Amino acid sequence: MEKLRSSLSFGGILSQESIDHVSLLFKKNELKANEHFQQIDGVSNKIGFVENGIIRGYSIGKNDTEVTKYFVRESQFFVDLESYYASLPSKDAFQAVTDSTIYSIQKSVIEKLSEDLPNFYIYLKSITEAQLLNKLKDNDFLNYGDAKTKYLEFISRYPILALQVPQQYIASYLKITPQSLSRIRNIISKKSK
Repeated sequence: MEKLRSSLSFGGILSQESIDHVSLLFKKNELKANEHFQQIDGVSNKIGFVENGIIRGYSIGKNDTEVTKYFVRESQFFVDLESYYASLPSKDAFQAVTDSTIYSIQKSVIEKLSEDLPNFYIYLKSITEAQLLNKLKDNDFLNYGDAKTKYLEFISRYPILALQVPQQYIASYLKITPQSLSRIRNIISKKSK
């Protein structure tokens, strides 16, 4: 819960007393690799926080293939915002890539907190903006260069993900086939020897 408490102190918006109170309202979830935090078509009614591990957000693309949209790393919050705010069935699923510890808080609890603690509403808006900006920054390199360039940028930016995330998820995220990624890795491996 240490990383969650640290994230709740973001921007100095919440007092220590508020952080203590809010952190106790999160529920701990232990997910094994490949277990889902949320399935596609479920309504997002809780926000997750990755204390330890890696979560991937994915949707279903053409030919019913899974398309990895992003990875959620330690100390990051995650939710399908559209589903959460509009109470619509989610188009995204959240799945543990590695064994993961997730803390989650229900929407109804968040709404009550926002009424009782005005600063919590401000905190939520600040953290949502920060997360959206991070997501844009995380994905900006996907629009430029060839597959090799994208993969090299991925391993440069996210060395831990490159080591822990299965290759098929990385290939999907980079919008290339697993075979192409395997060829690129072989070329890079031979050049580094």
